[in-house]
Amino acid sequence: MNVTDEVVALFAGRGGGAYFGERVSMLEHMLQAAHFAEQERAPAHLVVAALLHDVGHLVETVPDDIADWHEDAKHEEVGGAWLARRFGPDVSDPVRLHVPAKRYLCATEPSYFAQLSPASVITLKLQGGPMSTAEIGAFELEPHHSEAVRVRKWDDRGKVLNLSTRGLTEYRSLIEAVATRPR
Repeated sequence: MNVTDEVVALFAGRGGGAYFGERVSMLEHMLQAAHFAEQERAPAHLVVAALLHDVGHLVETVPDDIADWHEDAKHEEVGGAWLARRFGPDVSDPVRLHVPAKRYLCATEPSYFAQLSPASVITLKLQGGPMSTAEIGAFELEPHHSEAVRVRKWDDRGKVLNLSTRGLTEYRSLIEAVATRPR
């Protein structure tokens, strides 16, 4: 099975489910994030990162109701590790860092917090809240931190009810072009 078939299978299994307190499904959310990346003419690897930024929710089981979350699911780490076995760090690192990017933006952009959805506010608390000064410095040393901030902002926008986007299979050639070939 190639990487695109794996992605399609993951979305077929859990992608149609509710996106944890949002008005869109996980599939709709991730397609919208990719849509916004494409609107900004992001490079292919960042469109794929935006498309797959929440893949950790598809490979790990967490409660469907955000009210049942008592600790952070660390989906960014799970997803980043899953992607690192299939893509280079230009895809996996922005995904691994997209939750820290939320914490970073809350600490460095005064107006950012007001843009978060109610569900993102809940998860922010579970994820440790805004970064400390030391955490900001460490985040800024990450090679893909600026890309992670871009993915985060597309993630935040990708919660629009009934937004028309491309379908998942329309990303097949892009995913294959960016994927790391087996050794």
